[in-house]
Amino acid sequence: MNKRLSLIALIFSVLVSKSQLPNTDLWLLKIEKDNQGQLGLTNPLNATNRYGYDNQPSFSDDGKKIYYVSIREDKQADIYTYDLGSKKNISFTKTRISEYSPTLTDAGKSIASVVVEADSAQRIHFINTISGLGEKKLDLDSVGYFMLLNSDTVIYYKLTQPHSLRYYVKSTHEDKWLADAPIRTFRALNRHSFIYGIKDSLKVTFYVYNFLLHKATRFAEYPSPGEDIAWHPTYGLVKSEENKLLHFNSEKQVWILLFDLSTFPIKKITRFAFDPKNKYLVVVDNVE
Repeated sequence: MNKRLSLIALIFSVLVSKSQLPNTDLWLLKIEKDNQGQLGLTNPLNATNRYGYDNQPSFSDDGKKIYYVSIREDKQADIYTYDLGSKKNISFTKTRISEYSPTLTDAGKSIASVVVEADSAQRIHFINTISGLGEKKLDLDSVGYFMLLNSDTVIYYKLTQPHSLRYYVKSTHEDKWLADAPIRTFRALNRHSFIYGIKDSLKVTFYVYNFLLHKATRFAEYPSPGEDIAWHPTYGLVKSEENKLLHFNSEKQVWILLFDLSTFPIKKITRFAFDPKNKYLVVVDNVE
């Protein structure tokens, strides 16, 4: 166990006092078009608006809630929800173990989450959305981040040395290496392919992996080691860079500014997500 890197260590180094936690806020913005048909962001709202760690947001399937991780006085990472209608933050889990990266799954019946267990093992748990209780887990240890590509395939970032990207097939228990030095976010394009990035000190190179072909194809490159991306059905690959969002035009092979958030009190975007109906954008602002 002394060789296992915990997710807490990966993100925070050491949680000794509250003052050492990154100060992050969730900002909710509405996506609208102006009279000229130009896309823009309006109605900025600091949804969490407190000193402390609020991070890793994802939308519910109906776009009415945001699930996220919050660390408060007990220094445990718990799942909270933000209701877009009532504008209220509600505690969802309150446990002695830490939950990270909440993602709605099973047609809204469960939340998949990386859980740091009592013995420091890090596995993917499935938490009932009604009771808040864990129902099952995958027997994969040292999971840092993950994505459910489809009902049978899990893509995950494993805390090896070096860190690696792997996939696990639940029906066959196939667990295989894909790449070393991945960025922490990777996104599905469809049920059979996903996009990921490999980083070095100067750049990130993005690849698309197709499970039908069992082949990775180079897609794009960006000259900074930023780790946060999304895949949008209209804009394609989107990445954050300081307080801006860029998207990659695959036809022209160029990066284009999508949204400039410098006009809002947002300093540095470290995570972001679009709601399923493309009406809202949530970003994590790293205040410090």
